[in-house]
Amino acid sequence: MNTIVLESVLTCPQCGFAKLETMPTNACQFFYECSNCKALLRPNAGDCCVFCSFGSVKCPPIQQQRECCPPEH
Repeated sequence: MNTIVLESVLTCPQCGFAKLETMPTNACQFFYECSNCKALLRPNAGDCCVFCSFGSVKCPPIQQQRECCPPEH
């Protein structure tokens, strides 16, 4: 059984500032405000959340090879 990592270093693509954050386990995080330059980060196309786009570790559902935030029907 693999251990799920709950912390990820988010790196702002605008200014390069990096900050250790704890990932939510029950929801996707679609937005993140850089605490340095105040840029509002959104996931890149094809990614489910800001951690998958800008984090050092992918979000918990992706780590577990599950679908992250399935689309609503």
